[in-house]
Amino acid sequence: MCVPTPHQTIHFTKTRTDYSQCLPGTATTTPGTTTTPTTTTTPGGTSTTTTTGPSATGSQIRTVQDPVYHFYLQNSGGVPVLGPESSSGRFTLGSTISLNNADGSKLYLNIDNSGTQSYKSLTFGATATTTNWGLEGDTIVTTSPRQLNFIACPGSSSTIYNVYLQQGNDTPPGKTCTLVTLHLPCLC
Repeated sequence: MCVPTPHQTIHFTKTRTDYSQCLPGTATTTPGTTTTPTTTTTPGGTSTTTTTGPSATGSQIRTVQDPVYHFYLQNSGGVPVLGPESSSGRFTLGSTISLNNADGSKLYLNIDNSGTQSYKSLTFGATATTTNWGLEGDTIVTTSPRQLNFIACPGSSSTIYNVYLQQGNDTPPGKTCTLVTLHLPCLC
């Protein structure tokens, strides 16, 4: 059974009588709203005002291995990191991966191929310089060369991990990192 994420409709395709699959890229999204409470303190007590606005659309990207089980890809000061679902980014996937912001702007997920180390930093940019992203089932891969391994390394807090594309065995100096894969939410 296909379960859509909020604001998403999954198209279900039956390709054989004994097998069915949600096809990646056939999901459509509808705009949602975000509720943001504002609390002010007045001499007579506390008042809360709630405002709503548009929310970003698209799919979440998450890990499924401990210690970052169901940590989600997101933007932390311009840097792609893994963190809690509550601050998850929403992405559109194809040969590029774009982070869809609530204001309609986009940032593209890119791989920084500079340097000789086998782990490659992920970056966000206004332009897509990495155009070989793809999906194998619900798994995020690079298609040329094919690579599906990433590493998650402890970051600034226990709920934030730095994430890198892994093309070998190197890890950032002084870090204990975990080999992970990145996935769309269940397409099962």
